[in-house]
Amino acid sequence: MLRRQFLGGAGAAVGATALVGGTKAAAAAGTKAEPIAAADWTAFRDLFPLTRDYVQLSTFLIASHPKPVSDAIAKIRQALDENPSDFLKNAFPARDYGVQAAAARYMGGEQHQYALTDSTTMGLAMVYSGLKLSIGDEILQTEHEHYSSDMSLEFGSRRSGATIRKIALYEEASAFTEEDCVQRLQNAIADKTRVVAVTWVHSSSGVKLPIRAMADVIDAVNANREPDQQIIFCVDGVHGLGIENQDVSKLGCDFFIGGTHKWIFGPRGTGIVWGSDRGWQRCEAIIPSFSASTYVWRGLIAQDQVPVGAHMSPGGFHSFEHRWALPAAFDLHLALGKDNVQRRIHQLNTQSKEGLAKMTHVKLHTPMAAAYSSGFACFEVDGISPPDVVKKMHDKGVIMSNSPYRKSFARFAPSLLNNEQEIDQALAGIAALA
Repeated sequence: MLRRQFLGGAGAAVGATALVGGTKAAAAAGTKAEPIAAADWTAFRDLFPLTRDYVQLSTFLIASHPKPVSDAIAKIRQALDENPSDFLKNAFPARDYGVQAAAARYMGGEQHQYALTDSTTMGLAMVYSGLKLSIGDEILQTEHEHYSSDMSLEFGSRRSGATIRKIALYEEASAFTEEDCVQRLQNAIADKTRVVAVTWVHSSSGVKLPIRAMADVIDAVNANREPDQQIIFCVDGVHGLGIENQDVSKLGCDFFIGGTHKWIFGPRGTGIVWGSDRGWQRCEAIIPSFSASTYVWRGLIAQDQVPVGAHMSPGGFHSFEHRWALPAAFDLHLALGKDNVQRRIHQLNTQSKEGLAKMTHVKLHTPMAAAYSSGFACFEVDGISPPDVVKKMHDKGVIMSNSPYRKSFARFAPSLLNNEQEIDQALAGIAALA
């Protein structure tokens, strides 16, 4: 494997299919999405085999594959089944680079800044266990984290000896304000704080944090610190990825972690970690990489010749037909238009929240403002537990969910697979629970 194949950047990604070779199936194993018109939500829904027997308001949990994604998976799987040894031998590292290049096109930043994972949980564990921390350092996290973030931080702190302190960024989600959130963060940062860990969109309450404003607070603190004392800002971004039209490199964080098999409708079992150059300098690999670092181990290239994202991507054998089909999902969203996607999901979510807010037997917890919410509408129904709300609605033909936290709420999660009539049907079902 020539050095230029590791360092070719986008050129290596473009040449990924050409490098595969070996069989007709391998040569055909591309991942180009089928053409679709911008904001054509009906055509987009028709790409999915997802049953229409129910109103689907919980597709964020794990994606049904749209046709361009399933076609890409099938082509790569066929190539692997026909001649797995030759396919794999010629696929590394070009196909991983192709995925990283596609992530950069969709999410922003540079190709080399992306590590590939199998899930949000894997990415959180990789970053929080790899951060260079010492005894006496502090991790500042919030009380609003998902189990995966909470425990990844706990496991990482046990290894490093760093302490964890938890803070609340709001008391009542429905009364959330940016000023209060930012002030709470500013008041909580201490001299020994080295990491701030938050979640962009809270699946517990539907709150979307003002990450850029929070980053400005952290930047002001870091301006008066030596480089090795500066705060690393980490964001679990999974429930904003695939909704918000945001360049992650301009969000203000050092790490952005997310699964790509949720709102983006990517292949199941895929995820990414974007890291700033400063962030990656403060993080160690905890799982050996197969993408390029094996060549460092064999003495064929130097470590500084390996892109950091490739070095940080956990190695081992993965479901490669899923990983290497991920560009099809990114391309599909780009064809729809990121700004169109954001408007559509906020439109349906606003319709949900406004309908719920009118019901006297319902307490809406998610903020009404689109600036502080995204794809969730979290609520309670008087006298009915959230799991029972989910069950009763399922009986009415509506699939929704309740948040898996100590304090659970029922929740709608309108996606690109829904329309206004389905939201009205779901709201009518909740109204009938009065």
